[in-house]
Amino acid sequence: MSDMDYVYAVARIRCKELKLFSAAVIEQLLARPDYDACVSFLAEKGWGGPDTPRDGDAILTREREKTWEEIRELMPDMSVFELLDYTNVFHNLKAAVKEVCTGAAVDHIYYKNTKPSPEEIRRAVREKDFDALPEYMAGVAREAFETLLHTKDGQLCDVMIDRAALTALWQAGQKAKAPVLRDYAEAAVASADIRIAARCQKTGKSEEFVRRALAPCGTLDTEALARAAAGGGAELQAYLRSASYGGAADALDKSMSEFERWCDNQVIEAMKPQKHNPFSVGPLVAYALARENEIKTVRIILSGKRTGMPEASIRERVREMYV
Repeated sequence: MSDMDYVYAVARIRCKELKLFSAAVIEQLLARPDYDACVSFLAEKGWGGPDTPRDGDAILTREREKTWEEIRELMPDMSVFELLDYTNVFHNLKAAVKEVCTGAAVDHIYYKNTKPSPEEIRRAVREKDFDALPEYMAGVAREAFETLLHTKDGQLCDVMIDRAALTALWQAGQKAKAPVLRDYAEAAVASADIRIAARCQKTGKSEEFVRRALAPCGTLDTEALARAAAGGGAELQAYLRSASYGGAADALDKSMSEFERWCDNQVIEAMKPQKHNPFSVGPLVAYALARENEIKTVRIILSGKRTGMPEASIRERVREMYV
């Protein structure tokens, strides 16, 4: 696309950004007394559609569909967005491997509208035609399948595929021409590695286990991070502060919920400079990620309201908004 094409597309996205939920709107949603009142609030804000059931999950699914419909309308070449979907694609791989190895089919656990599609991934795994999958996932698909089939170790299978997903994301970010994609990949992989290290530390995993779970990342020394995680909470926090991730260490001091929130907020923070960039794909990428973050935050609130979680506990989990 030319600079002028981006100017038009970004101008359209700026109009759509005005409808993104601000922190103030999230506060209004939090103030609703129960789940049904929250669903009504979302409907009043135009979420869902005329044919969408009055159900939180259905409304959020429709909102995600709307986001990508809007972006496809503006972007004739969607290849630039492929790495944003790696998480969902590898989730589908994980589901397909477990389905084929266990024989338990559960259709609703797959993300739709991915490339390759859930059906293509399931067929490749079922027929052991792993070379039919993209190069970035063919190897781990074969390895994870063989591992689960012979060891029945679901956790090991998950670790292998999760690491491959992060590695593919980081490598794609390194090759990307658009700086926004490099920024996104670095922020996403760094926060994921820090999250993995913290969870492994809490559950007492060995240094070798942590090392096998971490993906390459430009702003982290994964060998040092693995040693720190195996060495205990104080050592992990000391390493994070030395690596300029003091915010993660501070969040760990408060609670795991606050820490999980910090991890997710890193991607939104990395995208905020795109608000001032009208001549590239950056604002469109940032908008797509802002919508995903918005939908995730609303899902957290709905889940908390549905289960009767105290408002203070829900608030601790609410993510930072893009606008």
